[in-house]
Amino acid sequence: MGPIYPAAEEGAMSESDPRREFDGAKLLLFAGLRLVVLRRDNKPSIPWPGFLDFPGGARDGSESPETCVLRETREELGLILSAEVLRLAHLRDDAGKVSWFFAAHLPESILDEVVFGDEGQGWDAMPPGDFIEARDAIPHFRDILRDYLAAQGDPGKMPGPAG
Repeated sequence: MGPIYPAAEEGAMSESDPRREFDGAKLLLFAGLRLVVLRRDNKPSIPWPGFLDFPGGARDGSESPETCVLRETREELGLILSAEVLRLAHLRDDAGKVSWFFAAHLPESILDEVVFGDEGQGWDAMPPGDFIEARDAIPHFRDILRDYLAAQGDPGKMPGPAG
């Protein structure tokens, strides 16, 4: 796992901060032992139509990766989370398109607070292994989740909620 950067507000990042230039951010959101996922819209105009996805999306303006993923999670799932629950899970550079992947480990009761937004076909909470094995999950996201769980020391055992 890479370095953990403190949360930054827009405009507060230094010129050398790797958060200055990125395209989007995603969240591996664990509710107890389950992973919260979204089903993407089935529109041919978007990447991976109809596939299982993590909450998150594109950067707005000059927001930080943390602000981006928290805003997207609020818009998509109605969950208002704080930056303190985020831990860096992966930094992906795909031909210059940089995406931040965070993880948050919360109690299962957070599922009672979900209010699905207007993007995607729906949401679910599933065992992480089911996402990794799902043929309709975004392939490189399956790999990112698998690597994250392996880095936790035991891919079959989920770390507990951040405390």
